[in-house]
Amino acid sequence: MSPLRVNGIQLEVKQIAGSAMASPIVFLHEGLGSVSLWTQRGIDWPQQVCEATGRAGVVYSRRGYGQSDPTPGNLPADYMHREAWEVLPALLQALHIDKPVLLGHSDGATIALLYASERPVSACIALAPHVLVEDVAIKSIADAKTAFESGGLRDRLARHHADVDGAFRQWNDVWLSDSFRSFDIRQACSRITAPLLLIQGLDDEYGTLRQLDEIAQAAPHAAQLRLPDCGHSPQRDQPDTSRHAVVAFLRTAA
Repeated sequence: MSPLRVNGIQLEVKQIAGSAMASPIVFLHEGLGSVSLWTQRGIDWPQQVCEATGRAGVVYSRRGYGQSDPTPGNLPADYMHREAWEVLPALLQALHIDKPVLLGHSDGATIALLYASERPVSACIALAPHVLVEDVAIKSIADAKTAFESGGLRDRLARHHADVDGAFRQWNDVWLSDSFRSFDIRQACSRITAPLLLIQGLDDEYGTLRQLDEIAQAAPHAAQLRLPDCGHSPQRDQPDTSRHAVVAFLRTAA
Protein backbone atom coordinates (compact mmCIF):
# COMPACT_ATOMS: atom_id res chain seq x y z
CA MET A 1 0.00 0.00 0.00
CA SER A 2 1.44 3.37 -0.95
CA PRO A 3 0.07 6.88 -1.58
CA LEU A 4 0.19 8.33 -5.08
CA ARG A 5 -0.20 12.02 -5.90
CA VAL A 6 -2.59 12.57 -8.81
CA ASN A 7 -3.67 16.04 -9.94
CA GLY A 8 -2.25 17.38 -6.69
CA ILE A 9 -4.32 14.96 -4.58
CA GLN A 10 -2.85 12.12 -2.55
CA LEU A 11 -4.68 8.86 -3.23
CA GLU A 12 -4.44 5.58 -1.37
CA VAL A 13 -3.23 2.96 -3.87
CA LYS A 14 -2.64 -0.77 -3.55
CA GLN A 15 -0.79 -2.57 -6.33
CA ILE A 16 -1.04 -6.33 -6.86
CA ALA A 17 1.78 -8.14 -8.62
CA GLY A 18 1.07 -10.07 -11.80
CA SER A 19 2.15 -10.77 -15.35
CA ALA A 20 3.39 -7.85 -17.42
CA MET A 21 2.14 -9.64 -20.55
CA ALA A 22 -1.54 -8.89 -19.97
CA SER A 23 -3.44 -5.69 -19.22
CA PRO A 24 -3.71 -5.04 -15.47
CA ILE A 25 -7.08 -4.92 -13.72
CA VAL A 26 -8.03 -1.61 -12.12
CA PHE A 27 -10.64 -2.01 -9.37
CA LEU A 28 -13.09 0.87 -8.80
CA HIS A 29 -15.01 0.90 -5.53
CA GLU A 30 -18.62 1.71 -4.73
CA GLY A 31 -20.08 4.90 -3.24
CA LEU A 32 -18.99 4.12 0.32
CA GLY A 33 -16.04 1.92 -0.60
CA SER A 34 -12.28 2.08 -0.24
CA VAL A 35 -9.24 -0.10 -0.77
CA SER A 36 -9.87 -1.99 2.47
CA LEU A 37 -13.60 -2.48 1.84
CA TRP A 38 -12.84 -4.74 -1.14
CA THR A 39 -11.88 -7.28 1.54
CA GLN A 40 -15.03 -8.75 3.09
CA ARG A 41 -15.37 -11.71 5.46
CA GLY A 42 -11.65 -12.29 5.23
CA ILE A 43 -11.73 -12.52 1.43
CA ASP A 44 -9.42 -10.16 -0.47
CA TRP A 45 -11.44 -10.41 -3.66
CA PRO A 46 -9.20 -8.30 -5.93
CA GLN A 47 -6.20 -10.35 -4.85
CA GLN A 48 -8.07 -13.56 -5.66
CA VAL A 49 -9.16 -12.26 -9.07
CA CYS A 50 -5.61 -11.21 -9.95
CA GLU A 51 -4.16 -14.53 -8.84
CA ALA A 52 -6.78 -16.46 -10.80
CA THR A 53 -6.17 -14.46 -13.98
CA GLY A 54 -2.42 -14.03 -13.56
CA ARG A 55 -2.85 -10.29 -14.03
CA ALA A 56 -1.48 -7.39 -12.06
CA GLY A 57 -3.99 -5.21 -10.25
CA VAL A 58 -4.50 -1.69 -8.98
CA VAL A 59 -6.94 -0.85 -6.20
CA TYR A 60 -7.36 2.75 -5.11
CA SER A 61 -9.56 4.87 -2.87
CA ARG A 62 -11.14 7.88 -4.54
CA ARG A 63 -10.64 11.27 -2.99
CA GLY A 64 -12.60 11.52 0.25
CA TYR A 65 -12.55 7.75 0.85
CA GLY A 66 -10.26 5.35 2.68
CA GLN A 67 -6.94 7.00 3.45
CA SER A 68 -7.00 9.34 0.45
CA ASP A 69 -7.09 13.11 0.88
CA PRO A 70 -10.45 14.49 2.03
CA THR A 71 -12.88 16.22 -0.29
CA PRO A 72 -13.74 19.83 0.56
CA GLY A 73 -17.45 20.60 0.27
CA ASN A 74 -20.08 18.58 -1.53
CA LEU A 75 -19.68 16.44 -4.62
CA PRO A 76 -21.18 17.83 -7.84
CA ALA A 77 -23.92 15.85 -9.57
CA ASP A 78 -21.46 14.86 -12.32
CA TYR A 79 -18.86 13.52 -9.88
CA MET A 80 -18.68 10.12 -11.60
CA HIS A 81 -18.09 11.75 -14.98
CA ARG A 82 -15.26 13.79 -13.49
CA GLU A 83 -13.71 10.73 -11.88
CA ALA A 84 -13.91 8.80 -15.16
CA TRP A 85 -12.69 11.54 -17.47
CA GLU A 86 -10.29 13.54 -15.29
CA VAL A 87 -8.98 11.61 -12.29
CA LEU A 88 -8.81 8.05 -13.63
CA PRO A 89 -6.87 9.00 -16.81
CA ALA A 90 -4.33 10.88 -14.68
CA LEU A 91 -3.99 7.93 -12.30
CA LEU A 92 -3.45 5.49 -15.17
CA GLN A 93 -0.90 7.81 -16.74
CA ALA A 94 1.01 8.01 -13.47
CA LEU A 95 1.04 4.20 -13.32
CA HIS A 96 1.99 3.87 -17.02
CA ILE A 97 -1.13 1.88 -17.86
CA ASP A 98 -2.45 2.34 -21.41
CA LYS A 99 -5.38 -0.07 -21.89
CA PRO A 100 -6.57 -1.38 -18.53
CA VAL A 101 -9.19 -3.90 -17.68
CA LEU A 102 -11.63 -1.84 -15.61
CA LEU A 103 -13.59 -3.69 -12.92
CA GLY A 104 -16.00 -1.50 -10.99
CA HIS A 105 -18.70 -1.99 -8.39
CA SER A 106 -21.79 0.26 -8.11
CA ASP A 107 -20.50 3.85 -8.47
CA GLY A 108 -17.21 2.32 -9.56
CA ALA A 109 -19.01 0.32 -12.24
CA THR A 110 -20.59 3.51 -13.55
CA ILE A 111 -17.18 5.19 -13.60
CA ALA A 112 -15.79 2.20 -15.53
CA LEU A 113 -18.59 2.44 -18.10
CA LEU A 114 -18.04 6.17 -18.53
CA TYR A 115 -14.30 5.76 -19.00
CA ALA A 116 -14.80 2.92 -21.51
CA SER A 117 -17.22 5.12 -23.47
CA GLU A 118 -14.46 7.66 -24.16
CA ARG A 119 -11.09 5.91 -23.91
CA PRO A 120 -9.58 2.58 -24.96
CA VAL A 121 -9.79 -0.32 -22.52
CA SER A 122 -8.96 -4.00 -22.91
CA ALA A 123 -12.26 -4.91 -21.25
CA CYS A 124 -14.84 -3.48 -18.86
CA ILE A 125 -16.56 -5.39 -16.05
CA ALA A 126 -19.46 -3.70 -14.24
CA LEU A 127 -20.85 -5.11 -10.98
CA ALA A 128 -24.24 -3.63 -10.01
CA PRO A 129 -23.84 -0.55 -12.22
CA HIS A 130 -26.02 2.57 -12.17
CA VAL A 131 -26.91 4.08 -15.53
CA LEU A 132 -29.98 6.00 -14.33
CA VAL A 133 -31.59 6.77 -10.99
CA GLU A 134 -34.40 4.49 -9.77
CA ASP A 135 -36.76 5.03 -6.86
CA VAL A 136 -35.51 1.85 -5.19
CA ALA A 137 -32.01 3.35 -5.04
CA ILE A 138 -33.25 6.59 -3.48
CA LYS A 139 -35.17 4.66 -0.83
CA SER A 140 -32.17 2.50 0.06
CA ILE A 141 -29.88 5.51 0.21
CA ALA A 142 -32.34 7.32 2.48
CA ASP A 143 -32.43 4.19 4.67
CA ALA A 144 -28.63 4.24 4.76
CA LYS A 145 -28.76 7.80 6.07
CA THR A 146 -30.92 6.63 8.96
CA ALA A 147 -28.58 3.72 9.64
CA PHE A 148 -25.59 6.06 9.62
CA GLU A 149 -27.15 8.59 11.97
CA SER A 150 -28.81 6.24 14.44
CA GLY A 151 -27.63 2.71 13.64
CA GLY A 152 -24.27 0.99 13.53
CA LEU A 153 -23.29 1.94 9.99
CA ARG A 154 -21.06 4.83 11.03
CA ASP A 155 -18.99 2.65 13.35
CA ARG A 156 -18.57 -0.02 10.68
CA LEU A 157 -17.48 2.49 8.07
CA ALA A 158 -15.13 4.30 10.47
CA ARG A 159 -12.78 1.32 10.31
CA HIS A 160 -12.22 2.02 6.62
CA HIS A 161 -12.29 5.81 6.19
CA ALA A 162 -10.04 8.46 7.70
CA ASP A 163 -12.93 10.94 7.43
CA VAL A 164 -15.99 8.75 7.83
CA ASP A 165 -18.48 11.61 8.06
CA GLY A 166 -17.12 13.23 4.92
CA ALA A 167 -17.09 9.94 3.05
CA PHE A 168 -20.71 9.24 3.89
CA ARG A 169 -22.13 12.74 3.47
CA GLN A 170 -20.59 13.44 0.09
CA TRP A 171 -22.12 10.26 -1.35
CA ASN A 172 -25.44 10.41 0.47
CA ASP A 173 -26.09 14.10 -0.11
CA VAL A 174 -25.51 14.05 -3.85
CA TRP A 175 -27.64 10.94 -4.42
CA LEU A 176 -30.53 12.44 -2.44
CA SER A 177 -30.28 15.82 -4.14
CA ASP A 178 -32.84 16.99 -6.71
CA SER A 179 -30.07 17.73 -9.20
CA PHE A 180 -29.03 14.07 -9.30
CA ARG A 181 -32.43 12.68 -10.31
CA SER A 182 -31.66 13.41 -13.98
CA PHE A 183 -28.43 11.39 -13.92
CA ASP A 184 -28.42 9.18 -17.04
CA ILE A 185 -25.45 7.63 -18.88
CA ARG A 186 -27.31 5.42 -21.35
CA GLN A 187 -26.11 7.45 -24.31
CA ALA A 188 -22.53 7.10 -23.15
CA CYS A 189 -22.94 3.32 -22.91
CA SER A 190 -23.84 3.20 -26.60
CA ARG A 191 -20.26 4.28 -27.37
CA ILE A 192 -18.65 1.32 -25.60
CA THR A 193 -17.08 -1.08 -28.09
CA ALA A 194 -14.71 -2.99 -25.79
CA PRO A 195 -15.65 -6.42 -24.37
CA LEU A 196 -18.17 -5.82 -21.61
CA LEU A 197 -19.40 -8.02 -18.75
CA LEU A 198 -22.34 -7.03 -16.54
CA ILE A 199 -23.03 -8.73 -13.19
CA GLN A 200 -25.96 -7.97 -10.90
CA GLY A 201 -27.78 -9.71 -8.07
CA LEU A 202 -31.47 -10.49 -8.39
CA ASP A 203 -31.97 -9.07 -4.89
CA ASP A 204 -30.05 -5.84 -5.46
CA GLU A 205 -31.47 -3.29 -3.04
CA TYR A 206 -30.04 -0.32 -4.94
CA GLY A 207 -31.29 -1.07 -8.43
CA THR A 208 -33.51 -3.31 -10.48
CA LEU A 209 -32.45 -5.38 -13.47
CA ARG A 210 -33.55 -2.48 -15.62
CA GLN A 211 -29.99 -1.23 -15.18
CA LEU A 212 -28.63 -4.23 -17.09
CA ASP A 213 -31.47 -4.11 -19.61
CA GLU A 214 -30.69 -0.48 -20.45
CA ILE A 215 -26.98 -1.16 -20.88
CA ALA A 216 -27.69 -4.19 -23.06
CA GLN A 217 -29.92 -2.08 -25.26
CA ALA A 218 -27.19 0.53 -25.64
CA ALA A 219 -24.36 -2.01 -25.97
CA PRO A 220 -25.83 -5.26 -27.36
CA HIS A 221 -22.48 -7.05 -27.27
CA ALA A 222 -22.44 -7.02 -23.45
CA ALA A 223 -22.33 -10.39 -21.69
CA GLN A 224 -24.49 -10.69 -18.58
CA LEU A 225 -24.64 -12.67 -15.34
CA ARG A 226 -27.73 -12.31 -13.16
CA LEU A 227 -27.14 -13.88 -9.77
CA PRO A 228 -29.80 -15.37 -7.46
CA ASP A 229 -29.37 -15.02 -3.70
CA CYS A 230 -27.31 -11.91 -4.29
CA GLY A 231 -27.80 -8.29 -3.28
CA HIS A 232 -25.94 -5.18 -4.33
CA SER A 233 -22.45 -6.65 -3.86
CA PRO A 234 -21.80 -9.72 -6.03
CA GLN A 235 -18.17 -9.85 -4.90
CA ARG A 236 -19.36 -10.21 -1.30
CA ASP A 237 -22.58 -12.22 -1.67
CA GLN A 238 -21.39 -14.54 -4.44
CA PRO A 239 -17.59 -14.16 -4.42
CA ASP A 240 -16.70 -17.49 -6.02
CA THR A 241 -19.32 -17.33 -8.76
CA SER A 242 -18.44 -13.73 -9.54
CA ARG A 243 -14.72 -14.49 -9.62
CA HIS A 244 -15.20 -17.49 -11.91
CA ALA A 245 -17.28 -15.35 -14.27
CA VAL A 246 -14.60 -12.67 -14.42
CA VAL A 247 -11.84 -15.22 -15.01
CA ALA A 248 -13.78 -16.95 -17.81
CA PHE A 249 -14.66 -13.62 -19.42
CA LEU A 250 -11.09 -12.33 -19.40
CA ARG A 251 -9.75 -15.61 -20.75
CA THR A 252 -11.32 -14.79 -24.12
CA ALA A 253 -12.09 -11.06 -23.95
CA ALA A 254 -8.75 -9.47 -23.14
